[in-house]
Amino acid sequence: MNERHRPKFQVRARHTGSTITVYQAYRPEIGGPAARHGRFPAAWKRERMTWIKPSFLWMMYRCGWGSKEGQETVLAIEIDREGFLWALRNACLSHHVPALHGDQAFWKRQLSQAPARVQWDPERDLHLNPLPHRSLQLGLAGEAAARYADEWIVGIEDVTPLATEIHALVRAGQPDSAAGLLPEERPLDLDDEVLARLRA
Repeated sequence: MNERHRPKFQVRARHTGSTITVYQAYRPEIGGPAARHGRFPAAWKRERMTWIKPSFLWMMYRCGWGSKEGQETVLAIEIDREGFLWALRNACLSHHVPALHGDQAFWKRQLSQAPARVQWDPERDLHLNPLPHRSLQLGLAGEAAARYADEWIVGIEDVTPLATEIHALVRAGQPDSAAGLLPEERPLDLDDEVLARLRA
């Protein structure tokens, strides 16, 4: 499907029947041990909200292809599909939408109680320019962050070399070669009721 004709709000990810791959970027002291051992080290702050991103290119936009301070190690984290869906079902939009939430006080109560939150940001192309459709960011806190770290992770891969290689091809004016290395991200089949609560 042409990038400019995709639905505005659609979850796309690299996924199998049982797992979904999301991306995060950390400083090497966190990212290195996580990739080696398949779990986050003790220095990982589970009491903080952690944001996972199914879009590789949005992660590249966020971390500057692994060049931003504190985001030098890019991780592809394969997680349990049911865990990801649990987070979506228990998520609240990160901003108030009157048509969905009614008054702002009700939304604030929902947000304070939800273990996960969703925001939609413009998807990015290979040059990290914004596209018309949105990319899901899923924030995990409290119970969701604990489940993520302790139960959902199937495997962790350091994909910083891949990010570096793709970026080099983009800079060299070889977009087709760069695109050929991108992870394949396909639409995720979700219940309409799940997305209906989360479309901004």
